[in-house]
Amino acid sequence: MEKIEGAAVSRCTDSPYLRPLTLHYRQNGIQKSWDFMKTHDSVAILMFNSSRRCLVLVKQFRPAVYAGEVERRFPGSLAAVDQDTPQGLLPALPGSVGVTYELCAGLVDQLGVSLEEVACKEAWEECGYRLVPSDLHHVAMYKSGVGLTSSNQTMFYAEVTDAQRSGPGGGLVEEGELIEVMHLPLDGAQAFVDDPDVPKTLGVIFGIFWFLSHVAPGLGAQ
Repeated sequence: MEKIEGAAVSRCTDSPYLRPLTLHYRQNGIQKSWDFMKTHDSVAILMFNSSRRCLVLVKQFRPAVYAGEVERRFPGSLAAVDQDTPQGLLPALPGSVGVTYELCAGLVDQLGVSLEEVACKEAWEECGYRLVPSDLHHVAMYKSGVGLTSSNQTMFYAEVTDAQRSGPGGGLVEEGELIEVMHLPLDGAQAFVDDPDVPKTLGVIFGIFWFLSHVAPGLGAQ
């Protein structure tokens, strides 16, 4: 997962996942404009494996995080990217700087498929757990990246057991996914959230806090 070679960046001219746009508008009589990205909505699934008393997370390499870390550590690395031909990203950093811990999640990019169905599909593909929509509890819907995108993310919760895990997970190879399933013991969940050296998304932080305040108190000691 962390062996990254030949990293190069080019201008994004066409993408099925995002589209840069500018909104022009008048606010209180003042003409303004704002750049934003049209993106897909998404779902996230927080799973608690009651057989192991663990939260089910995923770990994966995120190219945007990697490129952002290069720019953060070596300002100007991305500034010169203004052509279609990929330009080498130098100096190269270890792939570990682009690895993050997250909730199982996926894009809502198919018509006629419910949010619950998308969540069940992602739980199987990424983590190997077989779920049906009735297994899911709606946690929250929130805006994602409000300064840049217009997308919503819906979070679900599901309690699972080892018996429901009938596949390895890891994502779809044909879509370029390489995902590692992580089982986080409950007694280490708070420390995981508090550790600034563990790269994680806001969604996984919120999900664990929600679990610790809404579910964990009713589990009892073991």
